[in-house]
Amino acid sequence: MKNIVVLALFIATLIGCQNKSEKKFDKLHKMEWLVGNWEQKLPDGVVSEIWIKENDSTYSGKSYFIKEKDTVHLERIILTQKNETLLYIPTVSGQNNDEPVTFTMTSDAENTFSFENLAHDYPKKITYKKVSPTSLIATISGTQQGKLSQESYPMTKK
Repeated sequence: MKNIVVLALFIATLIGCQNKSEKKFDKLHKMEWLVGNWEQKLPDGVVSEIWIKENDSTYSGKSYFIKEKDTVHLERIILTQKNETLLYIPTVSGQNNDEPVTFTMTSDAENTFSFENLAHDYPKKITYKKVSPTSLIATISGTQQGKLSQESYPMTKK
């Protein structure tokens, strides 16, 4: 009887830990749909993003634009949850002295996730909208040369 009680307490503890772990990274878990290969074909090249789950608290991404056979744009991205804050941290080759820039999530309403860094030159805001399980729109926005600017990239999951 004593062994059964000990076993029951052990199982209850394991279940409690699993629920706590799931809640610990709940904001990041809402973006798990992002994991995979995404692509937008344009007349002058292809925009691609590849996302993988590194662990419970971090996804990593790579975004690039290929024109003919040349990689014209490359950035590496870390999407991570620290405490209750979800951070989007891109490092763009040839920009910002190749140093990462941190954007903090400001909204996660209805499959739309927005990250902002108002101190950054451009973009100031990065948004991912899940349109369907195989379709998303990534948007960057802010001010360039004194004018509001926005660029959207509709992508399809491969």
